[in-house]
Amino acid sequence: MKKSSDKSIHSARKEEHLSISLNHDIDFIEKSTGLEKYYFIHNALPEISLEEIDTSIVVLGKKLALPLMISPMVGGIDEAAKINKDLAVVARECRIGMGTGSQRMAIEDKELADTFNVRDNAPDILLFANLGAVQLNYGYDIKHCRKAIDMIDADALFLHLNPLQEALQVEGNYNFRDLISKISAVCSGLKKPVLVREVGFGISAEVALKLKLAGVFGIDTGGSGGTSWIEIEKTRLSLSSLKKAAQFFGGWGIPTADSVKMVRESCPDIFLIASGGIRTGIDVAKAIALGADIAGIALPVLRQVRISVKEAISYIREIEAGLKIAMFCIGAQNIKQLKHNFNLRNVEK
Repeated sequence: MKKSSDKSIHSARKEEHLSISLNHDIDFIEKSTGLEKYYFIHNALPEISLEEIDTSIVVLGKKLALPLMISPMVGGIDEAAKINKDLAVVARECRIGMGTGSQRMAIEDKELADTFNVRDNAPDILLFANLGAVQLNYGYDIKHCRKAIDMIDADALFLHLNPLQEALQVEGNYNFRDLISKISAVCSGLKKPVLVREVGFGISAEVALKLKLAGVFGIDTGGSGGTSWIEIEKTRLSLSSLKKAAQFFGGWGIPTADSVKMVRESCPDIFLIASGGIRTGIDVAKAIALGADIAGIALPVLRQVRISVKEAISYIREIEAGLKIAMFCIGAQNIKQLKHNFNLRNVEK
């Protein structure tokens, strides 16, 4: 395994990522999620009551109050312990899912495991462990995947893909060769489901199909248009040829809406999470109508929970209210009807 001979390097990187995310404008500059290109045909006679709208969904045997999860963000540094525990309280109170940040640092240093452990705060939430898929080329194998799951008593494992982010890090891991066979080995050897997610540049139809054939249970699009790791890594880089090259990738990636459609068309039955720039209840409604099963949201919740748990819960309630109103105004009484609703239109057609 590629050991962190100087764990302070990894800690410093995580601290920089968190600080930049909280204090800088890091949304995509040249690309949107694509969700704004879609609108619902308003139904002036929905023939249902707003009070009858049911936004619940069952995922991996756990009932969520609405089709939403807090996407993976932080871990491995002191500040992350409180953030993750607070996020878990939000997930518990709002009855939504949650993923942790990459657990690599805690795999290599057991003392950091507590920065990820949230079960004491939220014993029953749908919880996803998380490791970088590229680490399977740097000494990691199924044993490390089991450790990540066992560390937090997770219901499933995310393996994240982030080639562009790694390419923009001086200390990045660049070897993505033959990962599909190693992902397949993890899928076949683990007792818990494996999902694969991008960190913000989208998953294409071709990649989705490869992953499905490899045995992946689900895919998280991590589409472009929301938080941009290009902007985060550019902020970290000192003036260099790499920093100069990074500025030309501001429009890189597959918009979230397009990635959702691509994945659903190539893999009709796979569990699909739409993430990347999800901000409102209408965004969630559009993502599900385009084919997602649930949506994932990250940075807006992180910024709210830094103010207080109460503010973060209020934000999720706002999303829930917006989702219910959108469903009411198209006559979709539950998530199944929303997913198969034909009232979503593309403004460009």
